Amino acid sequence: MVWADTALEVLPLFFAAAKLGAVFAPLNARLGAAEAAAVARLAEPRLLVTDAARAADAPALARAAGGAAHATLPLEHARDDDVVEPALGERDPHVLFFTSGSTGRPKGVVLSHRANWLRGFQGVFADEPERSVCMFPLFHMAAFTLALAAWQTRGEIAFVRSPTPEALLGAVERRRANRLYCIPLVWARILAADLSGYDLSSLRLLDTGTSAVPIELVRALKQRFPGTRTRIYYGSTEAGSVATLPDAEVLARPGSVGRAAPGVELRLGPDGEIQARSPFLMDGYWGDAEATAAAFDDGWYRTGDLGALDADGCLSVVGRLRDVIRSGGESVSPAEVEAALAGCAGVREVAVVGLPDAEWGERVCAVVVAEPGAAPTLDGLQAHCEGRLAGFKRPRRLVLLPELPRTAATGQIQRALLVERIATGIQEG
Repeated sequence: MVWADTALEVLPLFFAAAKLGAVFAPLNARLGAAEAAAVARLAEPRLLVTDAARAADAPALARAAGGAAHATLPLEHARDDDVVEPALGERDPHVLFFTSGSTGRPKGVVLSHRANWLRGFQGVFADEPERSVCMFPLFHMAAFTLALAAWQTRGEIAFVRSPTPEALLGAVERRRANRLYCIPLVWARILAADLSGYDLSSLRLLDTGTSAVPIELVRALKQRFPGTRTRIYYGSTEAGSVATLPDAEVLARPGSVGRAAPGVELRLGPDGEIQARSPFLMDGYWGDAEATAAAFDDGWYRTGDLGALDADGCLSVVGRLRDVIRSGGESVSPAEVEAALAGCAGVREVAVVGLPDAEWGERVCAVVVAEPGAAPTLDGLQAHCEGRLAGFKRPRRLVLLPELPRTAATGQIQRALLVERIATGIQEG
């Protein structure tokens, strides 16, 4: 188990574990000692490796993990003749990534050597070595997948300690990077920054995903980075890349995440849940047979996301299977709030979403398309809810939009896209 900030010394441990037959388990560097101990107990490591900043907490964490040995980076290099490589099968476990999912309890995602190897090739069809800049920390699956992808094209990857526009764009300039993958929120920050001081002429690929991608963001990237291509990816730690939308279609299919990635089968369950089957799937959750069984349906991984497929097989993510807002410890049904607001004066259409909030966990937000000439207010919405909804269910924020994003095939509201659009702050115009 490795508990360290992003540093190049972590990468040799990732590959060394593969050679030795050990399971590599990166621990979130942002966790406090008590939070880290809960995850370490789950993993039961034999060896705990920390950086200097966490060395003081290593003995207590090792004890909490069942008496693991502990060491501090950088480690000494063993001689080649001291290394004994065991006979490994491609389906033997290689990495244990930790994700809380929707339950809040840490879950260990077990990835085999086979899955990690194959994931590195997903979406990598380069005619030149991939020189990538990585915004993800080295406890996140995407960081290692991007590193493998760069290596498999005989390229290179540069890591940054913090994904600020200055750090990312500075690394692009210094390393003459041709690929930059950022989540939509980070791309929005880059677009808001002053780009004039950087030579970004080497960039060819602007990739994004992880959360919903507003069409306004795609248009802004096309405008600010002429001559580049933009691709959208949809996937998870458990499933790898599930769907991809190529540059040729990113403007023509707003809100879509594309067709099934090569080697992936896609389907929608009876309740509209997105399910995937492929050789890239996890083997299961470490030590949690119940959660593993719940995550699969006869070999199909259940993503927990709700989707819609159009006639061309393109997928849109419209929300979560359990679309419940958790505000102040209470559960709020978006559909219930929408029904209460449907008859409010001046409201033509309304969608209710939960926005992250430091005090409440999530804040109930009403996204409204107003009737022509009307100007709904938050006070007006709350007054309309009097006697219809309990206080904690009433909207605490109002966002006015000219239209709600919907899937082309079924007209479903894309709640995930709404949340990301509000978070990035990128609007038309």
